[in-house]
Amino acid sequence: MPESANAPAVIRQLDSGYCRESRSLLYQAYRHEPSFGYLFESARSGYEQRVRATIRALVKQHFLQDMPALGLFVEDRLAGVALIAPPQRRLGITESWAWRLRMVMSTGLRCTQRYLEYYQSVLACLPNDAVHVLPLFGVHPDFQGQHYGEQLLQALHDWCAVDENSQGVVLDTGNGHYLEFYKRHGYEEIGEVAVGPIREHVFFHPNPQVSLGSMV
Repeated sequence: MPESANAPAVIRQLDSGYCRESRSLLYQAYRHEPSFGYLFESARSGYEQRVRATIRALVKQHFLQDMPALGLFVEDRLAGVALIAPPQRRLGITESWAWRLRMVMSTGLRCTQRYLEYYQSVLACLPNDAVHVLPLFGVHPDFQGQHYGEQLLQALHDWCAVDENSQGVVLDTGNGHYLEFYKRHGYEEIGEVAVGPIREHVFFHPNPQVSLGSMV
């Protein structure tokens, strides 16, 4: 679809009232991701339930801890979500025993351990402590390929740019289709994590600037 045909998008900061919609969208965005396929054993029955339970636990804990999230809306439908872990509160989710217990009960001990090992390996790649990290970032499949991901990413950069405590943004992906997308938007690869047979690429965008389009 040509970009000119896209319905206009609006960015809003999300609160816990969007918890259910956010986890539904992120489940659709992540269910076919290669890294999730390994972490939650896609070849074994119950894979989709394990992915759904993981997304539910992550999103619930994110909003419980009152951490920021951005939503991209198209005609009042939530089309994209970015969960943001600020520098000062980045480790809170996986260090929560309540979160770990929910994960073990819903995905099993082995999958929980895999996820924790993956997450800690990504954090070990961080250039310093003063960065924002994106634990989850996704656009609903119905809206992919229409430049909405670019709009959400730029909104994230605008949001982080005004935080004097931040020196940049870190995210990761094991999907080779996204590598050039992130590089094109100013990200540099700073590490690689082995997630079973998948190579998870860790990207860093130093000191994003507020876009001209967001200035009044």
